[in-house]
Amino acid sequence: MLTKLSSIINNLVMGFLPSPLSDPVAIFLVMMAVLLIAPLLFEKIKLPGIVGLIIAGIIIGPDGIGLLERDQTIELFGTVGLLFLMFMAGLETSLDDLKSNASKASIFGFATFIVPMILGTMAFTFLLGYDILPSILVASCFSSHTLLSLPIVIKRGIARTPAVTVTLGGTLIVNIVALLVLAVVVKADQGELSLGFWLFLIPALIIYTVAALWAVPVVGRWFFRRFGHDEGAEFTFVVATLFVVSYCAKLIEIEPIIGAFLAGIGIRPLIPSLSPLMNRIQFIGNTLFVPFFLISVGMLVNPKDIVSNPKSLMVSGVMIVVAIAAKYIPAWGIGKLFQYSFASTMVMFGLSVAQAASTLAAITVAFKIDLVDEATVNGTIAMILATCIVSPWVTNKWADEVSLNKNKGEEISHDKTITPEKGSPQYRVVVPVANPNTEDNLLNLALILVNATEGKLFPLHVLTDDEKRISTTAKTRQTQLLETAEMIAHATATDVQTIGRIDSSIDKGIIHVYQECHANLIICGWKGFSTYKDNFFGNIIDNVLNKADIPVLITRFTEPIKTTKRVLFAISEAQYYDDVFSSAFDLTKIIADELHTHLEVILISSSRSHKPPMDLQNKLNVTVLELQGNFIRRVLQELQPDDLLILFTTINHNLRGFPAMGSIPEAIARNYRNPSMIVITFPHNKGKK
Repeated sequence: MLTKLSSIINNLVMGFLPSPLSDPVAIFLVMMAVLLIAPLLFEKIKLPGIVGLIIAGIIIGPDGIGLLERDQTIELFGTVGLLFLMFMAGLETSLDDLKSNASKASIFGFATFIVPMILGTMAFTFLLGYDILPSILVASCFSSHTLLSLPIVIKRGIARTPAVTVTLGGTLIVNIVALLVLAVVVKADQGELSLGFWLFLIPALIIYTVAALWAVPVVGRWFFRRFGHDEGAEFTFVVATLFVVSYCAKLIEIEPIIGAFLAGIGIRPLIPSLSPLMNRIQFIGNTLFVPFFLISVGMLVNPKDIVSNPKSLMVSGVMIVVAIAAKYIPAWGIGKLFQYSFASTMVMFGLSVAQAASTLAAITVAFKIDLVDEATVNGTIAMILATCIVSPWVTNKWADEVSLNKNKGEEISHDKTITPEKGSPQYRVVVPVANPNTEDNLLNLALILVNATEGKLFPLHVLTDDEKRISTTAKTRQTQLLETAEMIAHATATDVQTIGRIDSSIDKGIIHVYQECHANLIICGWKGFSTYKDNFFGNIIDNVLNKADIPVLITRFTEPIKTTKRVLFAISEAQYYDDVFSSAFDLTKIIADELHTHLEVILISSSRSHKPPMDLQNKLNVTVLELQGNFIRRVLQELQPDDLLILFTTINHNLRGFPAMGSIPEAIARNYRNPSMIVITFPHNKGKK
């Protein structure tokens, strides 16, 4: 009976899972099961989930149990995952950080290229007896690396620490140079290494890089300005940009991974770090495409062939030892040179030791033209497996210490975002939503502040009770507005509580809600002007400003907030000495950092006789422009298209018939064509001492 039951179960299993699978639904089912189970199992035994995906690929692949073939479908998803990985690396790479670390990134890039080239060439020439061209080509495989462990540093919040920024910049350099070595060796082997080759490749690479970094932001800004209201279109545009730039790289004989990296750097200024769009990109990449790439890498490995072939075993051993040593030496040297902590040095090593993308490209090309043999290919695959296990293990082990040091202030970071640990309040933000056309910008600004400080968002819609029955249409509209706000907030995993309220007036509803929710910030939309009736009898904004005892941000967005090129913080000399200046500057700094834009402060003195504060630029650590003259006129002269102007003021309750936030914001709004601006207002009891 038991034998018969066992036979039935075995037949059912074999019938359900033929080997290899050919049914698309079954293939996708197996891949989804691996994506779900493998990371969970390996994290249980204190190993990164990335390792589990690679080993799962070995097991289910053609040289494991043969459940799946590494066919065109797997290769397609693997390629997309690889490009997404490099694209996300670009999204985490700030051009400003690269500029400030350009010399360090260049030194690390060339060090982590030259050391592996020397060690690899010597090992293959003298230890394994290879000819010089194959030795140089295999050594170039040691030089390049894939940012396999990037998701780990992103998750730990250390992607913009100096050591990681230097590693990201060095990655761009080393991969480009390694792929150039591949092209040169192939041409030399074919006897086609001529002056024409150099005259085409070098100018093409320079023109392509400049064009990608210039064209992507320009086209992206135009697209977001025209179609920024459609979230699906935004995501599709970003993915299309990734593949267009990657394919253009292939047209000039450069690996598409370089194009993907440049596409990420180029479009980064248009995608705030804590925006719904960034959340979607990282979610799709980290949960679907990148894991597909890791599984496809595992499916390349043939453990039986490596173990059974003595030459493959020897080549594998040499390649693994050289690859790990050749990446540790430059990371250790650069860490000592720039006085990085040991944990940061190990994170640099962990990020730079993984071999996959460029290595696979190089060895595949070399094998196709018979420049290397099958033993070298097997050794390369073994090296990929070993380094892909070492990389996430090392990165995961030391990233926690770097993150801890960063939070303690021991790790000097170029990420100027102010976190709760650094003293910034956890913003509990009330955002009245009433106009679907302006709701996106208000919510995106609120999400930046809430997520940067791990706070909470309270979207609010107030219906007024003027002794008339509130219509069903009005209630339905309230529900729709709040549901939209909640959906946008959930897209960034934000703590959100929507509030629909009925009150005697909108301003009273806002005041009551912020008090009940213990909010410490209100964000309101503003049309840019007020009528005499508004000024005399009071409008909603004036009433809120006069009654609120917390800061209120009055916003006027004429363009999508994500298209901002520069944040301009304009202050008078007197405002610099105001008690609330530091709070206003902290808010401004968070906004500029999360929008990935340049922050510039303009300090305006009323006359030349006034002496500006000494060494202000070093104190604020941003660009400061000191000017004299009329405040409004000088601000209007400095404003440029796509600027976001930020002002701050304290509320003056004594001027009847004038806006509560003063006349300057309205004067600027009326005299300049459609400026986007934020006025940070503070209650009168928080003004000058």
